[in-house]
Amino acid sequence: MKFGFGVDLGGTTVKIAWFEETGKMLDKWEIPTVTDNGGKRILPDIAASLLAFLKEKNIPKEDVLGIGIGVPGPVRPDGTVNKCINLGWGVFNMEEALEKLTGFPVKAGNDATVAALGECWKGGGAGCRNMVFATLGTGVGGGIVVDGGVIHGIHGAGGEIGHMVLNPRETESCNCGKRGCVEQYCSATGIVRLAKKYLEETGCVSSLQAVPELTCKAVFDAAKDGDAAAKEILEQVYDYMGQFLANICNVVDPEAVVLGGGVSKAGQPLLEGVEKAFGKYVFHAVSPVKFSLATLGNDAGAYGAFKLILDKE
Repeated sequence: MKFGFGVDLGGTTVKIAWFEETGKMLDKWEIPTVTDNGGKRILPDIAASLLAFLKEKNIPKEDVLGIGIGVPGPVRPDGTVNKCINLGWGVFNMEEALEKLTGFPVKAGNDATVAALGECWKGGGAGCRNMVFATLGTGVGGGIVVDGGVIHGIHGAGGEIGHMVLNPRETESCNCGKRGCVEQYCSATGIVRLAKKYLEETGCVSSLQAVPELTCKAVFDAAKDGDAAAKEILEQVYDYMGQFLANICNVVDPEAVVLGGGVSKAGQPLLEGVEKAFGKYVFHAVSPVKFSLATLGNDAGAYGAFKLILDKE
């Protein structure tokens, strides 16, 4: 039996997991991400933690397949990271750097793309070889799996679905600098923005007006309780989600669409609303797509990272 590591590198913590080659997670732990001094300690800290684990468990190096790692930024096919702003990193080949520190093969990918691979392998898309994964959180990220492999793209930015332009007439700017991106309508912050705009423009009576600090959850809760304004706001959101997911599916023709991130905690109402709107925009031959919720939570990145090393040629 061979084993390996799946590493999910975040801006504040590094999630590390130890797997059997079957994909069974045997252990997991976290270490802090030290971003001081241009993030120079990050890879040495990861290497030290992995090697200490192997020493503690008395695991011989020949039993280790390697290290897969998801990184919060673009990763080129050769392992070069193309600036990870929140880590303080510039442009360098992190696969080579981590290989030198550990002596193991390393395969890296963008964190959202890697999480998509994890959900496709062991999560909400298990059993599928073609899947679209959308993480609806503070922003919108995700990944696209085609024939069992994730689309990385030549610049490491494949699957940046959150910055498709849905509304070219939008007057407010997205965090990326463009206007009308998916993220402005389908993220948790985007839903709150739409809600505030709706309440301001319509002047309608709604329980949302009594909420001290409006949140995405408050909008879903109000709709569940029958608030007409909240329902109308979510209809707008579902329409945007259905449109952007249909556009992606019309290109890649997947078996499944998996929704993750904080917004996905809305559960079945979200799935039903998005799937209904999706039907308005999708090409008929692509329409038999299975919609489901992500199931791996914060472990998706580690599972997907380990799958990268399993798939490494």
